[in-house]
Amino acid sequence: MRKIRSRKAVSPVIATVILVAVAITVAVAVSYWMGGISSQYTKFEKVEIQSGVTTWNATGTYWKITLKCKNTGTATATLNSVFINDMEVATYDQDSPGVDIVTTNMTTTTSIASGASALINIYVELGYESLSAGTTVNIKVHSAGGMDYIKLTELV
Repeated sequence: MRKIRSRKAVSPVIATVILVAVAITVAVAVSYWMGGISSQYTKFEKVEIQSGVTTWNATGTYWKITLKCKNTGTATATLNSVFINDMEVATYDQDSPGVDIVTTNMTTTTSIASGASALINIYVELGYESLSAGTTVNIKVHSAGGMDYIKLTELV
């Protein structure tokens, strides 16, 4: 009986310090784990059309609309179509104007990484849909994620 009573236990203060240290360590580990899981599901695309510049090419009789786009989201944005006044561009991946159609240098799978920028050129032939100088056109860029990015620009 004496041997049992002569043993000393850990003091309550040290036991409390050990319990608090273990609890903090587990809480930090769980927060890192949950942060990794939640970041996988919270990625999003957000493309900003920073500028839309229209120039007139008198020798080729067409307008060139240059859109500077930047992806400010956390996921890669895939742009897949362009619309002028709600009519889809006729030809993609073409860096020159077409006859009585609208063309663009954008491919149907143009990807913009997070934080990156891209230039999209759109060529509108004179006479397309009765457009003339001074007309404001509605340019809509559609992404594979279902988002539409709109820019209004005036033909000069």
